[in-house]
Amino acid sequence: MKDFKDKVAVITGAASGIGRGIAERCVREGMKVVLADIDEADLTKAETELKAAGGIVLGVRTDVSRRSDVEQLARRALDAFGQVHLLFNNAGVAAGGAPWEATWNDWEWVIGVNLWGVIHGVKVFTPLMLAQNTECHIVNTSSAAGLIAGGGSAPYAVTKHAVVALSESLYLTLQQRNSLVKVSVLCPGLVRTNIVDAERNRPAELRNEPVAPTPEMQAGLAAFKAAVEASMPPLHVAGVVFDALEKEQFYIFTHPEWIEAIQLRTDRLLQMENPQSPTATVLKLINRRG
Repeated sequence: MKDFKDKVAVITGAASGIGRGIAERCVREGMKVVLADIDEADLTKAETELKAAGGIVLGVRTDVSRRSDVEQLARRALDAFGQVHLLFNNAGVAAGGAPWEATWNDWEWVIGVNLWGVIHGVKVFTPLMLAQNTECHIVNTSSAAGLIAGGGSAPYAVTKHAVVALSESLYLTLQQRNSLVKVSVLCPGLVRTNIVDAERNRPAELRNEPVAPTPEMQAGLAAFKAAVEASMPPLHVAGVVFDALEKEQFYIFTHPEWIEAIQLRTDRLLQMENPQSPTATVLKLINRRG
């Protein structure tokens, strides 16, 4: 897709982070934009600000873990603009640690948003796009964590790997049918988002019992927040995404250092070596580039 003007984009997780960056780029391209987010206050703020910047924008509060919400999102988009040409299944959260230590609530919440949210988007919007018989593109947000071994949060890593597999399946099936609907999977490294504060949007019924943080936990969280604050701006990610859309590129990587880590993981897999943590490798690559 090379001409974006007057096309219609639907973006989940659009009120902040990568979703907000993509929304800003869509407005700059002259697109009509449907913002979907569970955080009503941030959604209203984003809608107001993007309209003030000259955008044609509609905000729709959406919990992507609920199929009915995503079905309503599609109806609202079609009622407002008639078609959908770009779908960004972007909403995501992170929680939990080791597979057995992550709570049942952690697993249910993260899978609901990160995986079922993408499945709902694909199931609801792909048939609509096919029926339009026009050039369309779906971008599913995974993560570099979806292509390497390990990761601090087992639920997060599991869902991001699953999004890659889902996206590959969707891409190949549509390609075999010579469809006008194209697919990409976005695998960013660390980006300046609000994922550290994702707990603010966790449903009450899936919240964990409060636990007093240990000094180690507090130090780890502080270090992660600092790293996020110093990381890639969402608008830069949006630029990489739109460049990939123009090239009809499936895998979208935003951080070169992670490409090398993915290559190392692949080499180990093909040599049937046991999994190794990517942390030391990535830090070494980041420092070398820094």
